[in-house]
Amino acid sequence: MMKTLSSGNCTLSVPAKNSYRMVVLGASRVGKSSIVSRFLNGRFEDQYTPTIEDFHRKVYNIRGDMYQLDILDTSGNHPFPAMRRLSILTGDVFILVFSLDNRESFDEVKRLQKQILEVKSCLKNKTKEAAELPMVICGNKNDHGELCRQVPTTEAELLVSGDENCAYFEVSAKKNTNVDEMFYVLFSMAKLPHEMSPALHRKISVQYGDAFHPRPFCMRRIKEVDAYGMVSPFARRPSVNSDLKYIKAKVLREGQARERDKCTLQ
Repeated sequence: MMKTLSSGNCTLSVPAKNSYRMVVLGASRVGKSSIVSRFLNGRFEDQYTPTIEDFHRKVYNIRGDMYQLDILDTSGNHPFPAMRRLSILTGDVFILVFSLDNRESFDEVKRLQKQILEVKSCLKNKTKEAAELPMVICGNKNDHGELCRQVPTTEAELLVSGDENCAYFEVSAKKNTNVDEMFYVLFSMAKLPHEMSPALHRKISVQYGDAFHPRPFCMRRIKEVDAYGMVSPFARRPSVNSDLKYIKAKVLREGQARERDKCTLQ
């Protein structure tokens, strides 16, 4: 199955197996959107704007193969618990963000980690999948110094101990410290191309989207050794109905006709 995307005058076809969703979760004012902004465009915004839910899409041409990464930047207030649960169900990789100078935000990350494991375990039992759950726990604002710190590194590291698919990083979205390294490790755990990391591909804008089209035979050698990434400017979040159908198809695939218990959205 192929997914067809339109970006300006550029129509792209991405294999469904190369399409992933990254979900970013955490309390309010911990820097989730700032980390996403660093990933997408390398910028940091000083002005704080509360996030309800932001959706972004980045497409890649990596050695001739197309990839799509959807990014769901969730609200820290969680006004709709069912939506948060649906976001978890449809997520493939996760970033849980807390602020190193805010103990309550760390406690929220512990609750979120537990919820993700429970929700994904429910889905895994229905689908009989053996898929791992790549996750990064991110302590943001390490530029504030030790005097402001409320969460010791050793305590945060306990959340990922013994889990090879979970890693901990202390970063600064403002100073761009350890952000690239964090994404590199996350994509490695998810067995995605390293070139999806911010520092390892050419960033192009939509007007140069022809770089994603098949090139003449004489240009294939260049295409095979290079990697491009482009943010889709008109990406829209799939509807709730689409997400529910995706989960249903996942559970009922391979012709399963039996009645199933529901992973209740509540």
